[in-house]
Amino acid sequence: MRFYPFHVGDYQAHTSHLTDTEDLAYRRMLDLYYLNQKPLPNDPARIARLIRMPGAVVEIDGLLKEFFVLQGDCYTNKRCDKEIASFTKQKDGGAKGARIRWDKARQEGGDSLPNREGNGEGIREGNATPIATKNQEPRTRESRATRLPPDWEPSDELIAFMRKERPDLNPGHTIMKFCNYWQAKSGKDATKLDWDKTFQNWVLAENERKAKPASQDPFANRGGV
Repeated sequence: MRFYPFHVGDYQAHTSHLTDTEDLAYRRMLDLYYLNQKPLPNDPARIARLIRMPGAVVEIDGLLKEFFVLQGDCYTNKRCDKEIASFTKQKDGGAKGARIRWDKARQEGGDSLPNREGNGEGIREGNATPIATKNQEPRTRESRATRLPPDWEPSDELIAFMRKERPDLNPGHTIMKFCNYWQAKSGKDATKLDWDKTFQNWVLAENERKAKPASQDPFANRGGV
């Protein structure tokens, strides 16, 4: 998972007693959990190396015992597991829906659908005559609109656009707000024709004014930007 819901209120309510070192370690532990989509190992020293805090082994050991549950040789987190399961279900559901639509189209169209052994353009190899699709109608702009994919992330060009047009924005925070908003939104307004342009409009309209230091920019070392 590249993005996950972050509930600021819940987090602050449960972590207000942590020191700065503990807070940073816990946030990185959550990132590690979500990035790998699996529990953390029962090895504080190893976790410390993975989150780039080798001097915080004692703090990490305490955080594991406070916020995670030891099951076998790993530490699990109920909230993380719930978000990962939701993400996996949504992703698998999209792939399953695509397969169902394809199978239905094959049943209705028969050989009028593009041949898997052809050139992918509705023309069989060795046959210059296009194969007409049964009851084929021009696709409308509305039929191409889609919801924001669960694994969507901005391209290098979009990151460069955000830096140029709105250097005052916090990149990670802005991207998370964008994804959380559109993936939670329902109704026809939740579908768009071009999500890259939608993100550009979001960046231009964003009213956040607190710039994030370049050294903390999660995309500072991203290639090509």
